[in-house]
Amino acid sequence: MRILLVEDEPTLRGQLLQALQQAGHTVETAADGATAQYLGEVEDFDAAVLDLGLPVRDGLTVLRAWREQGRPMPVLILTARAAWHEKVAGMDAGADDYLAKPFHMEELLARLRALLRRLSPHASAHWQCGPIVLDSRQARVTVDGRALTLTSHEFKVLALLMQRAGAVVSRTELSEHIYPQDSDRDSNTIEVFVGRLRKKLPPGSIATVRGLGYRLVDTAGAGQAWAAGTPLSA
Repeated sequence: MRILLVEDEPTLRGQLLQALQQAGHTVETAADGATAQYLGEVEDFDAAVLDLGLPVRDGLTVLRAWREQGRPMPVLILTARAAWHEKVAGMDAGADDYLAKPFHMEELLARLRALLRRLSPHASAHWQCGPIVLDSRQARVTVDGRALTLTSHEFKVLALLMQRAGAVVSRTELSEHIYPQDSDRDSNTIEVFVGRLRKKLPPGSIATVRGLGYRLVDTAGAGQAWAAGTPLSA
């Protein structure tokens, strides 16, 4: 999942970034409200973690602007303000959940998972396409019960394809999903990751749609033959 993390305190921002990345998310960060508002308006995110006490522009103003622009991503508010009226103001502005500082990182990750499951039809902890099963919580993939060893980029490419199973996903979408905004995004490298995945998945699992992108295909029968070691043509 692509997460927008907005926190002005550098140490906490670094800790949150590390925890979210270790949970398998691609994370963009912002340290002030103006940058956060811009990113939330021009980029597509699956969710946002938003501090209220931000420089330049406060979090409530940012959140209201996102909702006025029709930005639908679920937003988890982080704030040191524990007063009940602050919580109500955040919810009224369009927040989906609220977490007061200090907090345990495990609770934040659990709340974020719950938001994604509740508000996104593709955000279950487990996804399956034929013999392929992906556990987003454990960052684990199995084929017919056999665990696969994937790099972080291979996992992220497969996760997006699993979310959109049966639909075409463009190279640009895949590139934006796995690389932070400030990285050099090269859609040609996606071909490399797809090629590696094809060697690890049952033959025919990832179809190329010329000029458009890739599609994950349910190959239940192929998966059984692959697991038994029977060679199949792609």
